[in-house]
Amino acid sequence: MNIKNLQLFIHLSDSLSFHQTAQAMHISPSALSRVIQRLEQELGQSLFRRDNRSVELTIAGKKLIPVATTIISNWLSLKIELNSDSSLLQGKLKIFCSVTASYSHLPSILTAFRHRYPQIEIQLLTGDSALAIDKVLNSEVDVAITAKPEHLSNKLTYIELDHIPMSVISPAISPPAIQQLLNDGPNWQALPFIVAESGPARSRANTWFKDKKITPPIYAQISGHEAIVSLVALGCGIGIAPDIVINNSSMSDKVQRFPAEFIAPLSLGLCCKQSRHQESILKALLQLF
Repeated sequence: MNIKNLQLFIHLSDSLSFHQTAQAMHISPSALSRVIQRLEQELGQSLFRRDNRSVELTIAGKKLIPVATTIISNWLSLKIELNSDSSLLQGKLKIFCSVTASYSHLPSILTAFRHRYPQIEIQLLTGDSALAIDKVLNSEVDVAITAKPEHLSNKLTYIELDHIPMSVISPAISPPAIQQLLNDGPNWQALPFIVAESGPARSRANTWFKDKKITPPIYAQISGHEAIVSLVALGCGIGIAPDIVINNSSMSDKVQRFPAEFIAPLSLGLCCKQSRHQESILKALLQLF
């Protein structure tokens, strides 16, 4: 008994036609008959009742179907696992993430992935994290490291990697106009703010404004997060940014946080098209988590 013979049996049990199964499985009808006869000899039972006009399963044939299906399924699953869980897996993986994520979270992901799959070519694109979801949906990239949007499309698979706190920051040394608004408790309504142009970080900022019941002047709306810290450090206004961006900025020593102000953290994760997450390379990556 072998996998090929069981596959022929399963097809024949469905078609109940030696001619159809032989044609579909690229085997001659006489060879198919010999395969079924060998199976019947091994089991010591007839699997089909056949005459010149019809083919019917016997009780033994019906009992063999679930057993054969399980054996075939387990065999194919093992082959896929062995083929995808080795250095034989080859191809290209195109990843998108922000500049900050490229050195805060990507290195550990790539280290683990490349250790197991050294033949995979990695192509990295960096940019505004607010663009990540569209790039995945438009198949411009295979996978993105991105903040989870408020409303995740059912076309996407998302695996959470981390929670990213956010902070309200001001210049460490404020210019007189801003310092005056900070004295005796911040005058949030009048302070100029620097925020993300779009995406989950902007949604968090808008929620904070709403909770404070303020509509402050917006000095700048930034595509991406890195420049928020720089503009705050230069004394242009108050900023709202993810902590990993603040911590990894070259200007981090020139800004200060408002520790009493709470902004809901971002969920950071891997995102790909749901219709593609079973593809061998993407499946291998997602199985690391």
